[in-house]
Amino acid sequence: MTTWEYATAPLLVHATKQILDNWGADGWELVQVVPGPNSEQLVAYFKRPTGER
Repeated sequence: MTTWEYATAPLLVHATKQILDNWGADGWELVQVVPGPNSEQLVAYFKRPTGER
């Protein structure tokens, strides 16, 4: 059975692609993006199989 690890990260509106590309390069899959504490920020939720680095 696959086990997962999860992470959250701030996602700045002006650097969204760069931030997501960096997380993806480390094996993380984007699960969801939700509004952050202000209009210039979002929060990204990621997952990846445990042990993938």
